[in-house]
Amino acid sequence: MITKAIIPIAGWGTRRLPITKVIEKSMLPVGNRPLVDYSVQELIAAGIKDIYMVVSNVDPCQVREYYRDNHALNKYLIERGKKDRLKVAKTIPNDIRVHYTMQDPSGKYGTAVPIAMVVEEYRINEPVVVFMGDDFIWNPDGESATESLLSSIKSDNESAILGVEIPKEDVEKYGVLSVEDGKLTGVVEKPSVENAPTNLINVSKYIMSPDLLKEIVKYVHENDFGVEDQEYLVTDPIDSYIKRGGTVRVASTTGEYLDGGSVEGWVHANNVVCNG
Repeated sequence: MITKAIIPIAGWGTRRLPITKVIEKSMLPVGNRPLVDYSVQELIAAGIKDIYMVVSNVDPCQVREYYRDNHALNKYLIERGKKDRLKVAKTIPNDIRVHYTMQDPSGKYGTAVPIAMVVEEYRINEPVVVFMGDDFIWNPDGESATESLLSSIKSDNESAILGVEIPKEDVEKYGVLSVEDGKLTGVVEKPSVENAPTNLINVSKYIMSPDLLKEIVKYVHENDFGVEDQEYLVTDPIDSYIKRGGTVRVASTTGEYLDGGSVEGWVHANNVVCNG
């Protein structure tokens, strides 16, 4: 059983400036909860016990404050006869452990870097779920993204990626999955409609086997990209892992992909959650 998850949420959220000067992107509200909490609560419901969040090295860290008990608030609620609100104010169960890794935004940049940092810091040598922290799958009446991923793998030696189906005419905006017999053969970045292998897009939700995690760490260490060269994209070591014979199952979902990284996506996410 997989009990660990990594959620990278460092960075300045420059696409959402100016609001991200004072509110971390992952803490932008969707309904009455922060964006990242939809992933956190989904992971907990699926049996995850240890959540490793990669945060920026700025103080105060709003995510850390959100998942910490607020004793002054609890005291206030008790004194004012509002004990019924204590359950709402408690944002994470006592048996869930949240670990924080600090990432310097001026250092190496890209989706592979925070994963490698966590793996090395905590010496992780078991499968983990990896979710990026500024989007989520909304499926309140069906199987969650975590459950779909977990049910797709056959052993701890396999990895998995979530594919979300979109209209074929929109594929030019995304990384598109190339699939054969239910397994990933590659990710094609922003292909033309004519050259897109499928209409399944990569939404950066994974199960990563120990071998894939090692491939990611190796990739980050062995490359020295400058800030103007390229990002350390996690799809690069995934491609290497597949070429070496690693298996990445492709999981599907009936839920809706909601992305808070843009203003339009965030507004749409609020409309879906608040009206659903």
